[in-house]
Amino acid sequence: MTTSLLTGLLRRYALAARWVDIPNARSSHKLPTPRGGGLAIVIVFLAGLPVLTVSGLLATEAMWALFGAGAWVALIGFLDDQGHIPARWRLLAHSIGAAWGIYWLGGMPPLELFGYSFDPGWFRQIFGMFYLVWLLNLYNFMDGIDGLASLEAITVCLGGALLYLVKSQSIGEWYAPVLLAMAVAGFLIWNFPPARIFMGDTGSGFLGIVLGLFSLQAAWMEPKFFWSWLILLAVFIVDATWTLLRRFLRGEKVYEAHRSHAYQYAARYYGSHRAVTLIITAINVFWLIPLALCVGLADLNGLLGMALAYLPLVLLAIYFRSGAKELE
Repeated sequence: MTTSLLTGLLRRYALAARWVDIPNARSSHKLPTPRGGGLAIVIVFLAGLPVLTVSGLLATEAMWALFGAGAWVALIGFLDDQGHIPARWRLLAHSIGAAWGIYWLGGMPPLELFGYSFDPGWFRQIFGMFYLVWLLNLYNFMDGIDGLASLEAITVCLGGALLYLVKSQSIGEWYAPVLLAMAVAGFLIWNFPPARIFMGDTGSGFLGIVLGLFSLQAAWMEPKFFWSWLILLAVFIVDATWTLLRRFLRGEKVYEAHRSHAYQYAARYYGSHRAVTLIITAINVFWLIPLALCVGLADLNGLLGMALAYLPLVLLAIYFRSGAKELE
């Protein structure tokens, strides 16, 4: 795979250039590990987008939304990987990327609630930007143990692609998610526990905003598909949101590094990154993807489907002390 080859080359360069994460008190890894491998995912996926568009498999507007926002967020992540960018400037840059993506997709689509289209006017555009910025940041927060962010992207993308394929085999939207899944799969060869390279902010932020744009693109095609994508992303959304909410209520700086996510507590409890990564992958495959399909393709109400998906995950987050102080 092209991504695997690029990742290997990046790993060699990262070691030579000393782009290495050194373990500290807030780290989940124990050995110095090169970072920046997510750049391989970015290059392969962005290179494939124009090919899909020229082949008639991806609308031009969607290509520019994904390419522009993805490249911009990846650039900000790359610069942050090399030298710290203050949180306020990262947030501004992320907002610019989100605005670009929403513009090229034609705005944030109206939401469907209980069979009725809910369109609060200009407020939905603000909500759309907030949604994308939050999703790309939470993806960064959840990239804390080996293989987790990679397998999350692969399973979410394949679940979304399956949604389109079952709906109608003539729908071309499934090509872009499959392209991303394939790009990440090549990186996963190097990132599967025990990881030999990390994706860094370059890759995690990129994956977050691209998956968010996929969900908005799906909502324009079929409003209830938006709820399906929120279900596919449920593990990351629940863990990150619950954790950050608890830390915010304690008055802590939510943008500072920490090890208080549920998946981090679980990895320390089981003494294994691999076990937690595979358990979460199983939750995605055997629980969340079927629920997402029931919402998108059957008559299951979107909010009910989300409740069925999210409530057990909230209970798991509570059980694994998501957001609790690490010394408690």
